[in-house]
Amino acid sequence: MRNAVEVSHPRFRVEPLDGLRTVAIAFVVLYHLHVPFFDGGFIGVNIFFALSGYLITSILIRERNSTGRIRLGKFWMRRLVRLYPTMLAVVVAVVCLWAVISVYSKSNVGSWMDAALALTYTGNIARWIWHRSMGPLAQTWSLGMEEQFYLVWPPVLALLLARGGRRVLLLSVLAFLVVASSVGSWLLYVTPGAGATPDVYFSPILNVGPLLSGAILALAVQSAPVRERLAGRLGLWFTWIGGLAIVGINLGITSHWTRDPAVIGVVLPLVGIASTVLIAGLISRKSSISRALSVRPIAWFGRSGSYSLYLWHVMIIALILPLVPGPMGIVAAIVTSVAVAIGSHYAIERPMLALRKRWEPRIAPARAPSDSDQVSVDPSDFDRVSVGADSDRELTPVFARH
Repeated sequence: MRNAVEVSHPRFRVEPLDGLRTVAIAFVVLYHLHVPFFDGGFIGVNIFFALSGYLITSILIRERNSTGRIRLGKFWMRRLVRLYPTMLAVVVAVVCLWAVISVYSKSNVGSWMDAALALTYTGNIARWIWHRSMGPLAQTWSLGMEEQFYLVWPPVLALLLARGGRRVLLLSVLAFLVVASSVGSWLLYVTPGAGATPDVYFSPILNVGPLLSGAILALAVQSAPVRERLAGRLGLWFTWIGGLAIVGINLGITSHWTRDPAVIGVVLPLVGIASTVLIAGLISRKSSISRALSVRPIAWFGRSGSYSLYLWHVMIIALILPLVPGPMGIVAAIVTSVAVAIGSHYAIERPMLALRKRWEPRIAPARAPSDSDQVSVDPSDFDRVSVGADSDRELTPVFARH
């Protein structure tokens, strides 16, 4: 069987991964709107975590292969320039709007403390330790989780690659950490009051499993036998198993999930694993699922609007639903959120692309991978991926076949 895509093409995107972002953010928005059958929609965040762990680890290894080193300062600067402007715009909007609202409602939602936590990427720490909800900025906890992970993981990965660490040993250690974090979150689970989310959910240590799962895949596909197996029937099975598992988990979670420690200690880590399995299939084989996720509007919104939608939708829901309750309010919130997200992409994100290119590494053109390679990825800017964030170029499929 011949390759469906030439692996040497440096501009090829794996559009199904863009489409997966759209699905993930749709889960999250519908969960926040309390739409039936989406009581488990919050797992969309864990899907994003797995995507980010995979894509970021891939670009770091690719940079190491092409340039001989990982420039951590430039990596962090690219992320800051890519992600921070939209975050700043949302925080300013929330603080200003809630300053006006508080005159009438005497509410302190959108306080300066919440803004500071969001802008310093420490919202998850505040929610984990001090039980602070953060109101319309509550969604920024996941961005804090990722940024804390990427303060630690890239230097560790760079050191391990420089010292020539054995791949099997590294994968074993990461797998152990996934299991250990899951067990720890279950053992340390404390039933929250008033249906709040358990504190351990926001821990950068106890909820690190999905990020590590994605990193494991990025490291695993360095192996030629792994790539070849995924290019065969296994990749197709992975796509269906991962996709069906995610749908099944979403449908199986009830509105009382916060009071079940098994959800925290077992189900959520399984979401990370299922997402990683799905990603492995999507980058390796074409399927009906990958074709559906590659439909142009779905893929476009995943790479161009999902990050903005994730940041803006909580504020918009909080403004619209009290005024327009019921199904009409849900529709109005969705339409408004999507429109604002698209506008934010064109007004804020796109103008920053030229500035961000100053810190891009020079990546050699992709070639067919060999087992001596560190990883089989191509693009130079996977680091644009965060929860919902898009990227200019995507992973080159390993050995996609018809």
